[in-house]
Amino acid sequence: YVKDQVQEPVKTAPAEIIKEEPQDNLRVFLNYDQTDNPVIHGIQRISKPGCRNYVNSDKLPRVLNGMGIAILSTSKGVMSDKKARSLRVGGEVLCHVW
Repeated sequence: YVKDQVQEPVKTAPAEIIKEEPQDNLRVFLNYDQTDNPVIHGIQRISKPGCRNYVNSDKLPRVLNGMGIAILSTSKGVMSDKKARSLRVGGEVLCHVW
């Protein structure tokens, strides 16, 4: 998550925005546990430029039966599926993270 984009508290800055032309890039830093295994096991992009995926608040996806999260772009900002459910907003599903 990026502090400026996501409405949820972030303990550390796991990402940074790199200003470049013609568009900005997002660099994500992965966390590892004590045995050097990655905390994030997979990221799947859902919406693509040729096929956008929009959902209503009552149709928000559940990733791995609640063990993962979906990241959505809503009218109230970029947020997780859990936050979108609590605010009862839908939007574009950007990706799934597990």
